[in-house]
Amino acid sequence: MPRFIDISFPRRSRFMPRFAALLCLCLLQAGCNDGPSPMENAPQVRYTAIAPERLVLTSELPGRVAALVTAEVRPQVDGIIQQRLFEEGAPVTKGQVLYQIDPAAYEAARNTAKAELEEALVHAAAQQKRETRARVLAKANAVSQQEWDDTVAEHGKAKARIARAKAALETAEINLNYTSIKAPVSGRIGRSAVTQGALVTANQTNPLAVIQQIDQVYVDITQSNASMLRLRRLAAALGPAWGKGTTGARLILEDGTPYAAPDPEHGETQWHTGDLLFAEISVAQTTGSVNLRALFPNPEGLLLPGMYARVLIEEGVIENALLVPQRAVMADGSGRHFVLTLQEPETSATAQNAALLFTVQKKNVELDRPFGNRWLVRSGLEAGDLVIVEGIQKAIPDGKAIGEQTPDDTQDSGAAQNSKTRDGQ
Repeated sequence: MPRFIDISFPRRSRFMPRFAALLCLCLLQAGCNDGPSPMENAPQVRYTAIAPERLVLTSELPGRVAALVTAEVRPQVDGIIQQRLFEEGAPVTKGQVLYQIDPAAYEAARNTAKAELEEALVHAAAQQKRETRARVLAKANAVSQQEWDDTVAEHGKAKARIARAKAALETAEINLNYTSIKAPVSGRIGRSAVTQGALVTANQTNPLAVIQQIDQVYVDITQSNASMLRLRRLAAALGPAWGKGTTGARLILEDGTPYAAPDPEHGETQWHTGDLLFAEISVAQTTGSVNLRALFPNPEGLLLPGMYARVLIEEGVIENALLVPQRAVMADGSGRHFVLTLQEPETSATAQNAALLFTVQKKNVELDRPFGNRWLVRSGLEAGDLVIVEGIQKAIPDGKAIGEQTPDDTQDSGAAQNSKTRDGQ
């Protein structure tokens, strides 16, 4: 018969006190450890405080410079160019002789016309005397009525011949005068398309040279129909003075520099402003764009026809504009823009540690337009909001985050943008 030995009770009586002591020790150790604090688990982010500022609203549009007056110089008679009497690129005045065509043939034609006029005058004088004698004979019935009528008719023909000879002489003199090709307008003349000895023809297709007036220039601006409607409404609301004088259009040249002149009195640069002209009366059907025109002074001749420039048109002023850094703005799956803000700090800053524990909150925003490296916020933010600009990927909406204010790096860019806005944007 097998023998069973009960060893459970002695083991239980031996290990139970030890197990209880070990359990109490673990509970005591667990009670002494409070676990990680929220400051240790929260991600670190940097934020910037949104502050209202004065902002000048502007539109920046592409433009192309065009001369105020453009005149193409063409010959009006045929001939050989004998001389070129101007310096390429130099200013010329209206009526100045630019080219000289060989006048020999036209001088001969003038002399011929002059001789024909003298012949007509002599013939007319003879006919007048004949008519005078015929009148005396007609009163005495010494000549027939037919002879008298023929005499009067011949005298009339002689007078008409004089008029025709005078017209021919005038035409010959005009053609002779055309051999001296003169400047039709004052301005700056470009390069010459012909040289001495070239054969030119009257009203030929290719001009000999082009004269342009650039003391004042047009800037043709291409913009969308929607932008044009907005500007027209603004002009109607602000009156005829808008878009002219100090509120006129301004230029940024192709190299990025402003179109301005130094002001010795104030030690600053003074913008050259242009008057905005609504010249176009139709919209291009293929592009939906419309052309505007602005008139700019060009005292230094810096603006040349064909040059590209950006035109800044002032639309208005927002006294308390809210701007948010572009790097802080994100878009969700539906295309709506949002930012992450910090709310309700739970710890107070000290001189040694400026980091605070915040609650992360998502805010949808509606954007208007970019200004430098920032967006103009139309709605969704308020002054004083703390917007996360660094560590956005680590921040979770409705979660916690350790926030530290960034250096005021946006102020410099904002000041530069506002300066550009005040002066030219």
